[in-house]
Amino acid sequence: MSKLPHITTSIFTVMSQMANEYKAINLSQGFPNFPVDERLKNFVAKWAKEEVHQYLPMAGFPPLLDKIALLTQKSYNRKVTASTDILVTAGATEGIFATIQALVNKGEEVLILDPSYDCYETPVLLCNAKPIRINLNDDFTPNWEVIERAINSNTRMIIINNPHNPTGKTWKENDFIQLEKIADLHPNLLILSDEVYEYITFENKHLSINQRIKLRDKSVIVSSFGKSFHITGWKIGYLIGPEHLMKEIKKVHQFLVFSVNSIAQYAINDYMDVVQVKELGQFYQQKRDFFRNLLQQTKFELLPCQGSYFQIASYASISSENDLDFTKRLVQEFGVATIPLSPFYADGKQTNCIRFCFAKDENTLQTAVERLLQL
Repeated sequence: MSKLPHITTSIFTVMSQMANEYKAINLSQGFPNFPVDERLKNFVAKWAKEEVHQYLPMAGFPPLLDKIALLTQKSYNRKVTASTDILVTAGATEGIFATIQALVNKGEEVLILDPSYDCYETPVLLCNAKPIRINLNDDFTPNWEVIERAINSNTRMIIINNPHNPTGKTWKENDFIQLEKIADLHPNLLILSDEVYEYITFENKHLSINQRIKLRDKSVIVSSFGKSFHITGWKIGYLIGPEHLMKEIKKVHQFLVFSVNSIAQYAINDYMDVVQVKELGQFYQQKRDFFRNLLQQTKFELLPCQGSYFQIASYASISSENDLDFTKRLVQEFGVATIPLSPFYADGKQTNCIRFCFAKDENTLQTAVERLLQL
């Protein structure tokens, strides 16, 4: 008997497979198609020739943990203890899975704000806990009244995602104030903050749980080297949280993967000495602006993109189809693969919106828009 009878092939796999089948331009799955920084590749080549091929400490390469602590202090003015408050993970997904498995108990409830990334619900179900899916407002901001009403004595955790996938929305100061009020009312509530696009924000600087003194002691923050450094295939990220929570998460992590790829950790440790993390937002903002300027020529209506490398667009003036049928037709007839928003909702809500990934080279983006102009 299946533990996950309702889980099928993810929409990301479906659309990427269709892109391959129809030789379409793939703006669906969130991965860059441009070269990785040559310096990072050189560090990998250097360490591949050294004797660094065995297990590293379970929590991560100690010098890399120190670099993460320093980056956190520089970025958010938060001092963390490298040996107790940080865990290098096999991608953000493993970090999320280990956190939920460690901290959520059978029968407890976890709030998930839709549209939400598909890796949140499954570990909740595998804990024999209950995911409570709550729709964001129509402008993709949190509805704090609805969230507050959904919390009860059985609520263990709320999962938040900022910058947001799939919409590119970022939280404002008032959102954190509202969350702090809820946390004060519900002292047993934990927060899992997915911030994998934290260094990919544009006009407004990223606001992090790392900066919220009232919330730090009950929060675990998820970060991603894969997203920040355009190396999604490396599957390497990290968690930051207070020692009393990280101690429990590490127990799960050690029996899930034990430790993370040694060469990757050595290479990233070196790379962090030369890369300017603060320039990542500017790098992607140029791509966002380039892509948005091109899309302005089409019939799509562009929604705001404040962070991440995703652009949401409404096709309401183009078609009355549901979003899944519309995106499939885009692949089959126009050779462009995108992602519908309805699979990000538990109730399959139709918003007449689709998601584009603009983490691509300019030629790819330009060719895709030329095809979309035929709509």
